Amino acid sequence: MNYRLLVQTFAAVFFAELGDKTQLATLSLASGTSSRWAVFIGSAAALVTTSALAVLGGDVVAKWFPPVWIKRVAGGMFLVLGVLFLFNARGEE
Repeated sequence: MNYRLLVQTFAAVFFAELGDKTQLATLSLASGTSSRWAVFIGSAAALVTTSALAVLGGDVVAKWFPPVWIKRVAGGMFLVLGVLFLFNARGEE
């Protein structure tokens, strides 16, 4: 097992998930019930499932496109979305 990649992946997902809508939804669900284990297990299962889909999708896409281009396109999409969100936020003021 590539432990360096394991730690890098954990850190990237951990910091990406901090304070996002998934974490806030989980917090909201946990605050409204006494069955916090059910919320934890459901939330963890959902994250594992979406991560599995991303890994499978990445495996399929990597068969057609070089990884460097996948990273470039993903980075470009983040930039475009960031700019769109900034302009949308300016329009709401």
